[in-house]
Amino acid sequence: MVAYDEPCVVPIKRTLQKIDYQNQTCKELEEPCTKRVRPLGRVTSLANLISPVKNGAVRRFGQTLQASFRGDGRSPGVPQQKPCSKAAAPTPPKRRNSMLWSETLDVHQKGTFSTKEIKRQEAIFELSRGEQDLIEDLKLARKAYHDPMLKLSIMSEEELTAIFGDLDAYIPLHEDLLAHLAKATGPDGTVGQIGKIVVDWLPRLNAYRAYCSNQLAAKALLDQKKQDPRVQDFLQRCLESPFSRKLDLWSFLDIPRSRLVKYPLLLKEILRHTPPDHPDTASLEQAISIIQAVLADINMKKGESECQYYIDKLEYLDDRQKDPRIEQCKSLLCHGELRNKSGTKLHVFLFTEVLVLTRPVTRNDRHCFQVYRQPIPVQDLVLEDLQDGDVRMGGSFRGAFSNADKAKNIFRVRFQDPSHGQSHTLQVNDIFHKQQWINCLRTAMSTQKDSPLPESESLSTPATRPLICFGVDSNNTRSLCLSDGQSEGLCVNVDDGSKECDRFLFKANLNK
Repeated sequence: MVAYDEPCVVPIKRTLQKIDYQNQTCKELEEPCTKRVRPLGRVTSLANLISPVKNGAVRRFGQTLQASFRGDGRSPGVPQQKPCSKAAAPTPPKRRNSMLWSETLDVHQKGTFSTKEIKRQEAIFELSRGEQDLIEDLKLARKAYHDPMLKLSIMSEEELTAIFGDLDAYIPLHEDLLAHLAKATGPDGTVGQIGKIVVDWLPRLNAYRAYCSNQLAAKALLDQKKQDPRVQDFLQRCLESPFSRKLDLWSFLDIPRSRLVKYPLLLKEILRHTPPDHPDTASLEQAISIIQAVLADINMKKGESECQYYIDKLEYLDDRQKDPRIEQCKSLLCHGELRNKSGTKLHVFLFTEVLVLTRPVTRNDRHCFQVYRQPIPVQDLVLEDLQDGDVRMGGSFRGAFSNADKAKNIFRVRFQDPSHGQSHTLQVNDIFHKQQWINCLRTAMSTQKDSPLPESESLSTPATRPLICFGVDSNNTRSLCLSDGQSEGLCVNVDDGSKECDRFLFKANLNK
């Protein structure tokens, strides 16, 4: 039964509920005043036991239940009974201290520094403050999430290790930087030189390679565990607590990665406000180069790990779909959900050397990707950028009889040789993502075209230009020639037992 929105229509079920409520309320008013009444705070705690869910009907039921406990819902003509106790207001989320360095100084001190020096110290203070916040978040992730879930057996120790990694091991790393900055801080609160400190400290951030490389698998496991009602209930309660600052668990686990990418910006900001003749100038430039190299290395390892993660998730229906180039790939250029011409959702992976179309499936609670049709090697790939309306996409019954809806944001991929496999017309959500796919595909094709062929494939293959072998007699000289008939050929002199090789240009003109 649904509730109608028209004011003149009252469903029978709702009317009966109101009558029952009136009778129940009247009975409560007729009871003697000496009856013991349970405090409202204890009663409302029953409503809090209902775990937060996404189902709208259940959520509305929980809200109705809470409203009835509060005594908010009342019928006309029935006096409202005053509650015996007042529910506590929700605690506001905890906020971070956003004080600036200049705010720590009195008016007299502030006047002794130039504007440029104040901005330089503000940038250094921001770096130091960020390290303090990071340390607090790492400790909080352990204390408020990891340890309680382990103690309550909400997750196993192996699962928590896979999700949290060695998060505790990075706390001393950042505490060490704070200690060095504290030693470099003078009595007036300024840091004279910071360049040498960060140059010596930044290479230690390579310790994050393993943590960042595991993030994809950790996020997938966490999302899977959220299907467990106990896990979801625990995480929701933490999210509603003041200490979380309205951040979910993954936001805390992703803080180290987001902090890493801020270091180049922070150092550039310090350098921008550092005078050219300052001793820190050269050191800061060196520090920026160091952190960029560290991030490039971490990003490369993370990309290799992500690539291998998805390769391990591939499921083949036929051994002929297995391409050795897939297992050899070290980088995943692009992937995402697209639709084919029939409207089927496909998850497409563009590796460095092969394009793989898959269908997401679940096998024994394990999410994997079933390879769809034959993978297309990038060196054999043909890309067609189709205009809106060039192709009619299927997938809906009404669309089959309508001329109004025309396919947009589509492109086609196929083999150079149609006999090797079928073509695929693919559709993306918008023009922005289409352009991303087009750019990635063209980049991959250009890279494969420019890369040198392996030694075994240096000659023309049967799939491109067939080789022609023939003999030539010229001026009593016998030669054996090998060519594709269009480009430079290889000629070997065979008279008098010599085997000298000579390259020359010739036309594909065979003399009988």
